Amino acid sequence: MADRTKTDQQAVREVLRAALADGRTALTAPEGKAVTDAYGIPTPAEALAESADEAVALADRMGFPVAMKIVSPQILHKTDAGGVRIGVTSAAEVRTVFTEIVTNAKAYDADARILGVQVQQMVPAGTEVLIGTVTDPTFGKIVAFGLGGVLVEVLKDVTFRLAPASRDDALSMLDGIRAAEILRGVRGAPPVDREALAGLVVKVSQLASDFPEIAEVDLNPVFASQDGVMAADVRILLATEAPVERRKFGREEILVSMRRLMKPASVTVIGASNEQGKIGNSVMRNLIDGGFPGEIHPVNPRADDILGRKAYKSVMDVPGEPDVAVFAIPAKFVPAALEEVGRKGIPNAVLIPSGFAETGEHELQAKIVAIAEEYGVRMLGPNIYGYYSTWQDLCATFCTPYDVKGGVALTSQSGGIGMAILGFARTTRTGVSAIVGLGNKSDLDEDDLLTWFGEDPNTKCIAMHLEDLKDGRAFVDAARATVPKKPVVVLKAGRTAAGARAAGSHTGALAGDDAVYDDILRQAGVIRAPGLNEMLEYARSLPVLPTPKGDNVVIITGAGGSGVLLSDAIVDNGLSLMEIPPDLDAAFREFIPPFGAAGNPVDITGGEPPSTYEKTIRLGLEDPRIHALVLGYWHTIVTPPMVFAELTARVVAEFRERGIEKPVVASLAGDTEVEEACAYLFERGVVAYPYTTERPVEALGAKYRWARAAGLLT
Repeated sequence: MADRTKTDQQAVREVLRAALADGRTALTAPEGKAVTDAYGIPTPAEALAESADEAVALADRMGFPVAMKIVSPQILHKTDAGGVRIGVTSAAEVRTVFTEIVTNAKAYDADARILGVQVQQMVPAGTEVLIGTVTDPTFGKIVAFGLGGVLVEVLKDVTFRLAPASRDDALSMLDGIRAAEILRGVRGAPPVDREALAGLVVKVSQLASDFPEIAEVDLNPVFASQDGVMAADVRILLATEAPVERRKFGREEILVSMRRLMKPASVTVIGASNEQGKIGNSVMRNLIDGGFPGEIHPVNPRADDILGRKAYKSVMDVPGEPDVAVFAIPAKFVPAALEEVGRKGIPNAVLIPSGFAETGEHELQAKIVAIAEEYGVRMLGPNIYGYYSTWQDLCATFCTPYDVKGGVALTSQSGGIGMAILGFARTTRTGVSAIVGLGNKSDLDEDDLLTWFGEDPNTKCIAMHLEDLKDGRAFVDAARATVPKKPVVVLKAGRTAAGARAAGSHTGALAGDDAVYDDILRQAGVIRAPGLNEMLEYARSLPVLPTPKGDNVVIITGAGGSGVLLSDAIVDNGLSLMEIPPDLDAAFREFIPPFGAAGNPVDITGGEPPSTYEKTIRLGLEDPRIHALVLGYWHTIVTPPMVFAELTARVVAEFRERGIEKPVVASLAGDTEVEEACAYLFERGVVAYPYTTERPVEALGAKYRWARAAGLLT
């Protein structure tokens, strides 16, 4: 649809201009027909009748049966008004129905302006689907697809993508609903024309994308068959207000600013203090005690010296050009200090104080945003715990320091969640490249951080807790640029419905819940975690696991019960149990007792010595047809937990030295000794968990989801 002619677009523009000039927020059916015709959206032949005689003449020309619908700018829900009849089969019936429809409409809304009755050719039979668009406050224009007619309200089997959608997006939507099999043909019914249906999704999404003044498009039902598609009913709603434009930054602008934030040479602390218990004291101690090698300049008008560092009365007195100003002063003093930061030319402000929009002080937050924009200062916060940049030995927080350097970047919108992240990292010894609080996100947000961490060589995986997105499209763009290089894990809080914020159409009502986030985050290629612990475990596991090269997963287990549960987990996480070919089956049988079981899972039984585990694991790593291993261990005296852990780690390391890298995860069932064994394995590149068959497979599933999104799965 990118080549849609200017003439076609002009025709639509004239229709929209006339409707908006008339003060209307919806197009009439004839106007909708003009718009759909301009974009090649197939609809039945139709015309407006202002009298019963005209209706009869139109029906005769179209051929019976016909459908008849009231046309009124004030009546959007025609069925509710008794304004729709289908299957009208004779001239006499047309006259009767015309009168009934008009009478019903006047009774429904006495003030409604009745333009006439639309006479419409009956649509050929087919599967009823819905195609529509809505303007989402987070992601802008999105397109929806699902089962249509009354089924859409009952089943809510709908999927969403950003508009405009590509052909591949559209085809994935056809496969993305729970009832996708219906479209492929069931019980002898022929499949629908998938190309025509996908093409219609693309056209509708392009229409909405081309015209900001279109708030919603709702085609329901669309009849899809093997012969093509046709929209039986079209509803187009108009926007009354233009969307508020957010300040935009180019990629290079973001990287330049973020580089100075995350790798500063000089930091100034506004509100630094010698008094223990003050945030300004905690920030200073963390910077100094954490070993930050750059300059640290405290600012406090009532002190000459803070923790052995010369204190300055004002930011303007600080020598040189600091990269970051950390604010540890009450909210009411922030605007004046921020203005000085701007005049000083400091590019980044880290606003720890609370007392802004989160407490209802929206004007105060708007004031600091305006100051920052005036001087070109990027702001992190306010209402945050600060941030860690571990590879720079930078702890600019009032929380406990953290010094385990590694490849995981962790961000959170909430301070409490930030502390949970810190505690998890410490308990599991997870190496991090950064921990960043975002708070109110008055300026810097997830897309800025994604842009930076995507390029940061110290970051191998990014995990983000968020409650909302200020600019969903910017986030998707940043995620799409990052995912091919490294995994992005998102915990989106707030799974409950956003409410009926757009009840003007089926599409709008359905788009008001978490399904939009779910589908579009998946479209962006990020891994959505169902909970906080899963987000943290994915972040910990994904850098450890090698990227799989194919779909064939094999389970090797010492317990039949674990094998069954692991098999269930494989299916639950969208993975594929390999069908073991005869030669590989025979090879496994050479190493397991007669009462064991080859196939998949490979059950070596619980009483086997360490050599049986080692030989079967070696075979699993050696055979190129196997792409990932899931190990199920059962604690016995014959093969104690640490013996299993040491042999597994040794074999995996040996193969990696030979250039054979496959993801290996393990579930260890047994007494408390299995906890130490799991920690040992994790540190050596095998993702292992005690007392659970689900968690290691969930981690493997997350790795596979990223590999597919990144286009790395061959």
